[in-house]
Amino acid sequence: MNSDHLKKLERELREGKLTRRQFMMSAIATGIALPSAMSLSGNVMANTPKKGGRLRVGTGYGSTTDTLDPGTFENSMMTAVGFTYGNALTEVDSDGSLIPELAESYEPSPDGKTWMFQLRKGVQFHNGKALTADDVIATYDYHRGEDSKSAAKGLLTQIESISKDGDDKVIFQLSDGNADFPYIVSDYHLLILPSDSSGKIDPTAGIGTGGYVVENFEPGVRATFKRNPNYFKEGRAHFDEVEFISIIDVAARQNAVMNGDVDVIDSVDPKTVSLLSRVPTLEILETTGTQHYTFPMRLDVGPFDNLDLRLALKHSIKRQELVDKILLGHGAVGNDIPVSAAMPFLNTDLPQREFNPELAAEHYKKSGHSGTIQLSSSEAAFAGAVDAAQLIAASAKEAGIDIEVVREPSDGYWSNVWNKKGWCACYWGGRPTQDWMYSAAYTADTEWNDTSWKETDSAKQFNSVVVAARSEIDDAKRQSQYSEAQQLLHDDGGLILPMWANYIHAHSKKVVHGDDVAANWESDGNKLQERWWFA
Repeated sequence: MNSDHLKKLERELREGKLTRRQFMMSAIATGIALPSAMSLSGNVMANTPKKGGRLRVGTGYGSTTDTLDPGTFENSMMTAVGFTYGNALTEVDSDGSLIPELAESYEPSPDGKTWMFQLRKGVQFHNGKALTADDVIATYDYHRGEDSKSAAKGLLTQIESISKDGDDKVIFQLSDGNADFPYIVSDYHLLILPSDSSGKIDPTAGIGTGGYVVENFEPGVRATFKRNPNYFKEGRAHFDEVEFISIIDVAARQNAVMNGDVDVIDSVDPKTVSLLSRVPTLEILETTGTQHYTFPMRLDVGPFDNLDLRLALKHSIKRQELVDKILLGHGAVGNDIPVSAAMPFLNTDLPQREFNPELAAEHYKKSGHSGTIQLSSSEAAFAGAVDAAQLIAASAKEAGIDIEVVREPSDGYWSNVWNKKGWCACYWGGRPTQDWMYSAAYTADTEWNDTSWKETDSAKQFNSVVVAARSEIDDAKRQSQYSEAQQLLHDDGGLILPMWANYIHAHSKKVVHGDDVAANWESDGNKLQERWWFA
């Protein structure tokens, strides 16, 4: 029997889409003997989701500046909060595939410039309003408006117009073709919110279509939810209640799950994996995805506008040492591009950047810079970020470069340091496609261009290439375009990406999840609250 088909049957049985009898008949019809089919169905039923309980998640993210406005979401806690109360048009499923969410289906015009999304019927917002095309249009207009400060604005500059065909069809007209557009609309900022009679949304109301209804929200502290009894997804949102608790301190987060104060924690420090794995009540869950740790240099802040200085710093880092000492092997070396081997169109001809103190010293001398360079860091960026900064300072010293590590407060780090100070520690969850990753963080029109790489000749060429690659349907040409984009970013940009990091979680053995766990974000795509359940 085809293993993929069997996996599909098991999943449908687990989610209640098949009865046990239907599962057994389907299995027998494809060659499985009756005793094996009975045994297999019994095993699946034993792990079938059960309703009930209060899930408590201890997360290493959160800030007192957080709001329920999806346009402001800038950390993993708020991504999870958003996916708890809201839904987008599409979503990345647990197995990594893109599937419809509030959209029932979608299809492009032959040139990929027009996309039509058919909305699901019968979906209700938490305030009782029925989902219509007007809500989608109002939501997108909020993010792409002229005065919008939404982090998703850059993703949507390719949209020329949005219209509707009745109440359940939305039509996006793009400036150029984009085969990856359905991925873009799954972005966590683009949760569909209810519109009012004037065609506007209230972005901070916390009213969505999601599996749970907001009960209480304390920025940077906690968020609590109760199950939505009218959720449109079958076999999802199993808990009665969900609570996210911001626990930035690594040791406190670890102690919380060990003591049973929370059921799940994210961002486990690699140094404590061995300790936590010995706790009999806990399980370690590790997934390899697109998460990467970065040290962006802003070109609009001196001295990082100097290319030789940027190259000096890039060549002064012992990348393998960071993977060994910070990640303890739970990751891989990075090469200053946000593209991994798991993503399409990787430029394999790019030479891996290595520690080269002689070349670093040569570029540093050419830069004309002298004196101390400040590097801001905080555990809010990622577990071990301060230690990583210290290791970077130590290796740079071998090249004659003096780096002062500034330990910043965790609270307010994302609003006061990141995307503002010249050089800091950062993390990115990554994106499944290059266009999405570039549109989120590297094109000139995005709010989150945290290197401010916009005005150099290479940056302008990069933007042109990215736009051209969106509408290219020939894979060979697209490979060439994306290879050029990576080369430009690698050689001229302000990105230092020394390591790709696995997602590491610890959870109570009472918490159960499916065989597939998404790796597009941590915590099962930041949707464990609707995909997991209690045994």
